[in-house]
Amino acid sequence: MPELLDIYDKNGNRTGFLVERGKPLNEGEYVLGAHVWIINSKDEFLLTKRSKVKGGKWHGVGGMAAAGDDGFTTALREADEEIGIVLNTDSGQLFKRHIYPSGAMIDVWIFRQDVDISKVVLQEEEASDAILATREHIQQMIEDDIFIDIARWYPYLEELLEFVFRCRGDRPRSPAD
Repeated sequence: MPELLDIYDKNGNRTGFLVERGKPLNEGEYVLGAHVWIINSKDEFLLTKRSKVKGGKWHGVGGMAAAGDDGFTTALREADEEIGIVLNTDSGQLFKRHIYPSGAMIDVWIFRQDVDISKVVLQEEEASDAILATREHIQQMIEDDIFIDIARWYPYLEELLEFVFRCRGDRPRSPAD
């Protein structure tokens, strides 16, 4: 059965129309998705390695919103489906809505939650491994070309990292922050 997505206008309002996932959109039409960045109390990000079929590089969790779902519901569902983690709904914060030239309107969520990496259950067709990575580790992964193409998938990543560490009121600041 085809996966149906709501079509949104440029202001983020549902139009009442649906599109099959992967089908082209008309000018001014958008579909909704969510990216989920889980950050623990040690400032480590939970990352997954895409399955070989999907390129085999490291990335965050995310996916498209099924018809009727909003960005928050999608974030919760994707974390549960892709990594078997039930997110604490009170720990979520919408960082921004990023609009891609492809017509994807992605809600970028930050969840501050400690996750036991040994409890991660990977969805085989989506991911092959999971790690906790510091900001510096992520930057090294990008340099080593083992992180997903940030220009295409996460053009907001540097802004997100700056935001995450600027908003941490409970940890000492260093000039590097």
